[in-house]
Amino acid sequence: MLGWSVTFLIIALVAGLLGFVGISGIAASIAKVLFLIFLVMFIISLIVGRRRPLV
Repeated sequence: MLGWSVTFLIIALVAGLLGFVGISGIAASIAKVLFLIFLVMFIISLIVGRRRPLV
């Protein structure tokens, strides 16, 4: 998930440098959403990983 986010961020940067403002904005938005999904999943995995059975 983080890899896809970085990929779309790079696409947004390259498109912005080349003047493709529309594509740049869309790619940046996708990168933000993917990064937020990654962050939520990472926090959930940290919380679930710390739980220990009470047996």
